[in-house]
Amino acid sequence: MPNIAVVLKDEISRLARKETRSETAVFKKASAQYRRDIAELKRQVSDLQGRISLLEKQVLPDVSSRVADADAKGVRFTAKGLRSQRKRLGLSAADYGKLVGITAQTVYSWENEESRPRKRQLSVLASIRHMGKRKVQTRLEQLSKSSRKKS
Repeated sequence: MPNIAVVLKDEISRLARKETRSETAVFKKASAQYRRDIAELKRQVSDLQGRISLLEKQVLPDVSSRVADADAKGVRFTAKGLRSQRKRLGLSAADYGKLVGITAQTVYSWENEESRPRKRQLSVLASIRHMGKRKVQTRLEQLSKSSRKKS
């Protein structure tokens, strides 16, 4: 014959499990719904990123090449102008170098008139002249994202 203490303990355990299950059912349901919502949002973000990268491939190279070709003729280079442009944009030599596709040391060499840019680099410098701070920051972010993807 079972002991009354054992029966009481079993009954209390059963009721506690039942109560716990009923209390946590709401949270389990909400958690599952949140997971579905997050998965849907991730799919949407992935789709939008794909669309953006497709549009960037179509638009960015086309615009920069047209600007570079138009600006390549008759472009003058001065070290003082490069320094003032870099300061106007609030860029370090390293960031400016990323925009042009060169190293920070090359930027310093140009600014100190130790060397001069090549024709291809002159066209890139000319295209940067027409950019504002926001556009330059956006371009740097795009360049850093693309370099991270390659790594």
